Amino acid sequence: MIKAAGASAAVAAVGLPGRLFAADPIKVAAIYTVPVEQQWVSRIHKAANAAKDRGDIEYVYSENTANNDYERVMREYCEAGHKLIIGEVFGVEDAARAVAKDYPDVAFLMGSSFKPDAAVPNFSVFDNYIQDASYLSGLVAGAMTKSKNIGMVGGYPIPEVNRLMNAFMAGVKEVAPDTKFQVAFIGSWFDPPKAKETAFAQIDGGADLLYAERFGVSDAAKEKKVLAIGNVIDTQADYPETVVASALWHFEPTLDKAIAEVKAGTFKADDYGVYSFMKNGGSSLAPLGTFEGKVPDEIKAKVAEKEKAIKDGSFTVEINDAEPKSS
Repeated sequence: MIKAAGASAAVAAVGLPGRLFAADPIKVAAIYTVPVEQQWVSRIHKAANAAKDRGDIEYVYSENTANNDYERVMREYCEAGHKLIIGEVFGVEDAARAVAKDYPDVAFLMGSSFKPDAAVPNFSVFDNYIQDASYLSGLVAGAMTKSKNIGMVGGYPIPEVNRLMNAFMAGVKEVAPDTKFQVAFIGSWFDPPKAKETAFAQIDGGADLLYAERFGVSDAAKEKKVLAIGNVIDTQADYPETVVASALWHFEPTLDKAIAEVKAGTFKADDYGVYSFMKNGGSSLAPLGTFEGKVPDEIKAKVAEKEKAIKDGSFTVEINDAEPKSS
């Protein structure tokens, strides 16, 4: 299904490398393999809508696009005159880059586990490098688990998931080094029932806190009255007695950089991952909200200290893309 929304505000813009009139917003299309409600994609969608509301772009998108249909949809958007294509190509890398070669006048900004290639100069990559916020959420989790047994449910063990889990585990171990972890992957980006079932098994295995990398985990935590740590989006409003903290991804710096490059006619193959770093405004730890008075003061002070150090560059959270294992 393709949905479209336009904007007509005046924007000074020059496309890459084609031409746009000064008052024209950039035509942007997004291709998602999951619903826009899915947490990772929802952050891209949110940033695109913000840019549309500013009048910087016109924005259309396709959701629930199957991998074997992804290339066709990309080509249709290119033929329709879109100047910037965004999306996630983790399962269709070769096909996506082949499309980019065929449309050198179109800029592509794609979620990818791979690096940019100079042979495809109009194809840039990004990923949610929110290890900074994930580490901070781990500090909180280490203080909140009583059983020192934490369950972790992820989609697939690929770098963009692994690095967040590893950073979270590092934060936990800094506060509670004797904590054990149960790590599982459900083989899907959007299967809340399976994630919930997996989380139930981890609770049965002694976990009193869950790392909710996928939808469905917090539902299990709520039902069994254990705690959860969120990922990418803040769901505490839906689980006020369950979700203690969340590592948030802000896609706006990534997309805004790409829009600026397209406007200037300077878009090139690049790695936009750095714009997800906390120091660049790409990630943050959600407010503790309902847990403000439940998290120990010394931990809140430690989180504030580490956040300051991350932002000023005096402390760096390790980027570890290795698959995390149960302990």
